[in-house]
Amino acid sequence: MRKLVLATLLGTASCVTVAQESAHLDWLNANYEQTAETARSLWEFAEVGYQETRSSALLQEQLAAAGFAIESGVADIPTAFVASYGDGGPVLAILGEFDALPGITQDSVPTRSLLEEKSAGHACGHNLFGAGSAAAAIAVKEWLDSTGTPGTIRFYGTPAEEGGSGKVYMVRAGLFDDVDFAMHWHPSDKNSAAAATTLANRSAKFRFRGVSAHAAGAPERGRSALDAVEAMNYMVNMMREHVPQQTRIHYVITSGGNAPNVVPDYAEVFYYLRHPEANTVRSLWERMEAAARGAAEGTGTELEVEIIHGNYPVLVNETLHKMMDATMREIGGITYSAQENRFAKEIYESFDNPKRELGSQEEIQPYSLSLSYGSTDVGDVSIAVPTVGLTTATYVPGTAGHSWQAVAAAGSSIGFKGADLAARALSSAAVKLYTDEALREAAKAEFAERRGDDFDYEALLGDRAPALNYRR
Repeated sequence: MRKLVLATLLGTASCVTVAQESAHLDWLNANYEQTAETARSLWEFAEVGYQETRSSALLQEQLAAAGFAIESGVADIPTAFVASYGDGGPVLAILGEFDALPGITQDSVPTRSLLEEKSAGHACGHNLFGAGSAAAAIAVKEWLDSTGTPGTIRFYGTPAEEGGSGKVYMVRAGLFDDVDFAMHWHPSDKNSAAAATTLANRSAKFRFRGVSAHAAGAPERGRSALDAVEAMNYMVNMMREHVPQQTRIHYVITSGGNAPNVVPDYAEVFYYLRHPEANTVRSLWERMEAAARGAAEGTGTELEVEIIHGNYPVLVNETLHKMMDATMREIGGITYSAQENRFAKEIYESFDNPKRELGSQEEIQPYSLSLSYGSTDVGDVSIAVPTVGLTTATYVPGTAGHSWQAVAAAGSSIGFKGADLAARALSSAAVKLYTDEALREAAKAEFAERRGDDFDYEALLGDRAPALNYRR
């Protein structure tokens, strides 16, 4: 009965059996343990941006075993790859991330428990992202084979989303030029296909070089690089009063000297700047660089600026998001086992004023059009091709991203269930895109209207080579 209902929802062609129509879901049912094991392996690896050697290799191995042709090391990034299956169009892309965040570790238990042997953790759940997306791609392949539907499914292994803009280099290299539609998802504390745009952003490391000297015995001979960093920070902080309201600026001093009695001859500060419009980011960035130059001149130091990453805001496609919202409602939310409920309750008790209620993982949140104050390199993909995304409750409701609670859930069955839900939604949406020409045409028409006829893509990170060492 369940298969019959699913077939009705997805629109069964007269020559396709019910079993064939649900082949993607059948594959996911049969291979849930594999998806969970992959997610757990990626969680254990916890490799940061552009260093995801084992994570990338594991996903490539699984996709190759499923019959996908693998192109490795694309866009001059050793851990980036494209896995393709099928022939002709439509060409659908499923994005998969797998980088961890540095400086946060946690065991997969509901109380604070550092893992001293690790220097990074999946606090953004990209282990689930990679595993769930790969499972969705293989499930779609099974559906294409069982139904004889023409088309190509691709999995894009996209490294270094966390500050490395891996997808931007892949877009810049033309790897999406022949793609008709792209799909992605992200771990969250809620199930939603809301159409959310994001902030454009750019980051850079500002490096100052001065002259070291004894801070007490010969201070007149020193030129402090740390003074330059502090002068820049002071000017940029004053600048905050005179920027558009939705601007976000944040920084961290990554090097500031080692001993108070030695004038630092080298210092570095790492900045992010964000705004909903890419051109506003560009104009505000000019002011930030002017502050850096002024700081260097005023302190007698030399300045070097290295752009690290830059992302466009996500270009929303409501045609696709409304389709994805309907798809998620057909599938439903997540049900916890008794053990998972105990885990979730203990996690929930660690929150101060959680914004979401425990139990909401069983629901699909209302559809909306909104602005997220985060940034993602999915934005550049969405500028290149009509793109749709979703979130699933891989975390306990109320969990903040980039937290120890997120790491704990991402390595547990709660996270694995969220990855499975994402794979079901992505593969079911793919079926609709392959079989509904009117849907494809409407989505492409909206994309063309929103992007505009005169759009000329210029990456916010410029023409720099991939910043492969940005996490070292």
